[in-house]
Amino acid sequence: MNAPRFFPILLAGVLSLSLAPVSFSKSKASSKSSAKSKPSATPAAKPSPTPNHDWQVIKVGPRDYLSVDNIAKFYGLIGNVDSSGKTVVLNNGRNMLQVTLDSRETIVNGVRNWFCFPVIAHENKFLVSRIDLAKTIEPQLRPQMIQRSGKVTTIVLDPGHGGFDKGAASAFGNEKTYALDIARQLRPLLQAKGFKVIMTRENDVFIPLEVRARIANATKDSIFVSIHFNATGSNPNATGFEIFSLTPRGAPSTNDDSLALHFVNMQAGSPMEAQSFELSAAVYHSMCGHFLQEFDRGIKRARFAVLRRTNIPSILVEGGFLSEAGDSKRIADPAWRKQLAESLSIGIENYRALVEKKQRPMLVAEYRAQAAGEITVVDLAVPPARLEPSSNPALIPVTNPAPTPTPSTITTPEQEREP
Repeated sequence: MNAPRFFPILLAGVLSLSLAPVSFSKSKASSKSSAKSKPSATPAAKPSPTPNHDWQVIKVGPRDYLSVDNIAKFYGLIGNVDSSGKTVVLNNGRNMLQVTLDSRETIVNGVRNWFCFPVIAHENKFLVSRIDLAKTIEPQLRPQMIQRSGKVTTIVLDPGHGGFDKGAASAFGNEKTYALDIARQLRPLLQAKGFKVIMTRENDVFIPLEVRARIANATKDSIFVSIHFNATGSNPNATGFEIFSLTPRGAPSTNDDSLALHFVNMQAGSPMEAQSFELSAAVYHSMCGHFLQEFDRGIKRARFAVLRRTNIPSILVEGGFLSEAGDSKRIADPAWRKQLAESLSIGIENYRALVEKKQRPMLVAEYRAQAAGEITVVDLAVPPARLEPSSNPALIPVTNPAPTPTPSTITTPEQEREP
């Protein structure tokens, strides 16, 4: 696939976000947008040190949005637009965000993510939904700002399926066997790092989903990692890694393409939602960073039973497709599974460092540079002309108003279940 061409955007002849925000116009000819985007006077009760600290919420239909201009200015990012005029890349040498018009697919710091809602165009601006800013962008660009307390001392490993439930299968073996093997290899790696490890199953037995969640919820200062492998009958060429955390309230899951309004009235999310998402990002960057050959399917959202029912930070890992020839052969290789277990242990350790020390987890490019023996990592589509640290408040708009629920549109927990 040919790489897209990107063109830097100039503001008054200077690439600097100390000036007005970059305006990503659909027509690339909006010279009036910077004048129109100046914030109105801030009420005296809520003083703001500079206009850069203002969020300008734009209402479009039932949802709130923020412009890409606004996002770029807040995080201190410099912008480029590709030759199609539909894809915007923002970066500053430390963080990178790529969004595409009419798409939920996005790239954040080098790995694929999936927004809850597509990027839209409105009045010559690209807009990102408020919930995607708060739930997907902010936790990855400023992970240290998410409120958390305590430590991470216990890891609950959940090898998927078991007993009569074989899970996915290939000519080489079953998901239940591979998942248990990964967990057994992962346990001593985590113990060597000082973690206490609890497994929802030690052997080839069937454990109901509610029991798995009950085991997790009985622990303290802990996280939950459910281990699975994928399969599909509709696309035999589907391949690669993906990872899931719980879908936010008021949003559709990644695999729901209808974006139906009734998703706004979903059951409440988890109080551990932000922590779960951060955990998924830390682990996923490690997975992708340690496996150059695996396709990046992305950080996703779902309402799987084990994610809904756990009260601690929880993720579900999909380690490749048993229905795809290449993936199934790799998964059957004990050395490959050992490497996957090692990548999971490092991602978990990075999450602990974030929680306890506010140390930012390593990114995919840093893992790959480390493996190549490099020292400095800048993983950008186009190097910025100027790098500036951004000192901004920890105020991110979080919620969207939800319409009154109706019995016919509410989705019950049983309508989405573990794969």
